[in-house]
Amino acid sequence: MKPGFYLVDTGALVALLDRNDPAHAQVREAWLPLSGRFHTTGAVVTEAMHFLRSVAGGAGALAGLLAKGPIHIEDIFAPLRLEAVVALMARYADAPMDFADATLVLLAERLGTPHILTLDERGFRTFRFAGRRHFHLVLQDG
Repeated sequence: MKPGFYLVDTGALVALLDRNDPAHAQVREAWLPLSGRFHTTGAVVTEAMHFLRSVAGGAGALAGLLAKGPIHIEDIFAPLRLEAVVALMARYADAPMDFADATLVLLAERLGTPHILTLDERGFRTFRFAGRRHFHLVLQDG
């Protein structure tokens, strides 16, 4: 696959680092050949740390991965960005959209990239950014 910008969601991070996760092989096989820049948000990192707390060495593995620098963590906690996140969550309340998902939608708009590594197919097939742009689910669509 061509180099590009990729967004990384919680489920993909957790599955990559947890060998017992049912999606581990799928995520690993799809992720390894990718080249480019990977971006996520502090909300996704927080959520992933929560899920990895019960996996032996999981939180440390995530911290180590992030320390190596292949994934850039975007700051979404500025007041104007938080207002935009809350507006997105309200707009997609029926989906539903959680805080971490909303931060990724906002980040997609800022970076102009539709490519996302996520296991949340239902959500990211529903969510739109920059008007009506659809997401490209790398794990599901190649």
